[in-house]
Amino acid sequence: MYQSLQSFMEEYRLESASTQKLLDALTDASLKQEVAPGYRSLGQLAWHLVHNDEGMLLSMGLKFEAPAANSELPISASAIADAYRSVSTGLLHALESQWTDANLQEKNNMYGQIWPNGLTLNIYLKHEIHHRGQLTILMRQAGLQVPGVYGPSKEEWASMGVEAPV
Repeated sequence: MYQSLQSFMEEYRLESASTQKLLDALTDASLKQEVAPGYRSLGQLAWHLVHNDEGMLLSMGLKFEAPAANSELPISASAIADAYRSVSTGLLHALESQWTDANLQEKNNMYGQIWPNGLTLNIYLKHEIHHRGQLTILMRQAGLQVPGVYGPSKEEWASMGVEAPV
C-alpha cells in the first residue's frame, strides 16, 4: 500500500513508460491476435489497459478523462497507444492537482470490500502489470518484436551481439 503520492507517481511513471513502449510496438494487423478462440484479442487487451477499469479510480473520487469501459475498440493501434498516453498523463495530473498524501488513507468500497486508496492504487498498478505480461505473449504470437520491459528482450540481446540467457 502506498503511503505517499510521490512514491506511487514515481513507480507509475516507470511502469506506464514500459506499457507505452509495448503499445507503441503494436500494429493494426496485430490487434486481432487471440491466445485462443473466445479470449481477449491483443487489441481488446490493449484497450483494456487504456481504460484499465477506470471505475477503480473514479470510485476514489479522481476526475480525469478516460474512455469508458464499454467504449468501442479502436481499429488503429496508434489510436490505442495515443489514448493510453493521454490517460496515463491525465491520471498523474489528477493525482498532483486533486489529492494529498492524506487521500491515500481514505477508504472506498471496491468490489464489495473496503480498501484504502493507497491499496487501490497498488492493485491498480499490479493489474496493469499483469495484463502487460499477457500483452507480450500475444505480441509474440502475432509475430511482433517485443520490447524489453525489465531487461532486454531476446531481440534486444541479439542486437547487442549477446545470446539471450535461457
